[in-house]
Amino acid sequence: MKTTVAAIDFGTSKIVTLVAENSGSQRCDITAAGVTKYDGYLEEGWNNPGALDEAIRRSIADAEEQSGSKIKEINVGVPGAFTHVYATKVTIPLKGTDPRVTAADVKAAFSKAAENLTNVPGVVVHSSPAWFMVDSGKKTLEPVGMKGREMTAFISFAVGNRFFIDDVTNRMADLGIVVTGFYSTSAGEAMLYLNEQERDHTSVLIDMGYLNTEIIGVEGDAIIYHKVLDVGGGNLAVALAEELDISLSAAEDIKRKFVYGIETSGETYEVPGADGQKGTVFTREQVKPVLCTELDDICAKIKEAVDDDFGGLGSWSNVFLTGGGLNFNRGGKEYLAGRLGRPVQETPRRTTKLNSHCFSSALGLMDLIIDTIEQQRQPAAGASGKIKDFFRSLLGG
Repeated sequence: MKTTVAAIDFGTSKIVTLVAENSGSQRCDITAAGVTKYDGYLEEGWNNPGALDEAIRRSIADAEEQSGSKIKEINVGVPGAFTHVYATKVTIPLKGTDPRVTAADVKAAFSKAAENLTNVPGVVVHSSPAWFMVDSGKKTLEPVGMKGREMTAFISFAVGNRFFIDDVTNRMADLGIVVTGFYSTSAGEAMLYLNEQERDHTSVLIDMGYLNTEIIGVEGDAIIYHKVLDVGGGNLAVALAEELDISLSAAEDIKRKFVYGIETSGETYEVPGADGQKGTVFTREQVKPVLCTELDDICAKIKEAVDDDFGGLGSWSNVFLTGGGLNFNRGGKEYLAGRLGRPVQETPRRTTKLNSHCFSSALGLMDLIIDTIEQQRQPAAGASGKIKDFFRSLLGG
């Protein structure tokens, strides 16, 4: 049976509406992508709320035109800036004469962990386990059937900001569209781009966008650390515009062309003049100190978050970079690695369509939605079922 799924992702500089088909022959075939630039948001809210409805409408209309169908229902990704992550440990006793972990015990652990969120404002949009441990044994994501006296679980919850959820629901209703679910964009992105081995070793995904940088620490199937910095690729362009006294669009063009770590003698950047006037030429010597000083500041904030705030990386852990804020620059990933003092890898290409880093969050969102739909179609697994599928059936949406 073929299912058509629509999802909308709110980035800091663009809104992306995806339409995908899920069938037995193909898990996720993206048939449309409506992309609209807009003014984005900061942690406090929308930068230009008055223009948001039109931006949403254009993005959805573009996707409808490409897919040839009207979108009446849509799934919404909750961005990292409107998300708080809470990771909590709980322990439950195992009962019976021959106590072994059952599916009911796993559900009980999730329920007990959820009690720790009683006074937390917002809406839980995702929940997932980092690990389970029976007695003092090894960490595992498949504890069902294991024998012991007690089970400890480390469970993560992504809680969406109530303002964002209510505001988007109302805006969609005004367009005649029903929101069928809210999903954690951060969780979807992390699960899509970090494979099981990377997550088992605890890894970090850095998504540098235009207005913010999201740092996601992942273990098992869960986000165990999450921080959003209010700096991104846009800060580099603003610094150039102010220092060189040029327009933001001209500064953005120079920023994208700049190559980090490779010195080229005589390299110049031309800004065309207005109304036929002669353009202005800037040398690398004028541009480099502005960009590098600003990027050094961003890198310092990322390093503080990864090394000091999180501090959960071991010798086998890896750091990955995605997003359009720095990845488009040659040498950008290596420059960040030098400032962090550890290797930084580029996230792998998971799709043939929209495989640019600037679409990572949208693709991660759609992958999480499809995964959730597939698991909801299957009966919950027990001790003899597919344990991984059982855990995934507990994920939010």
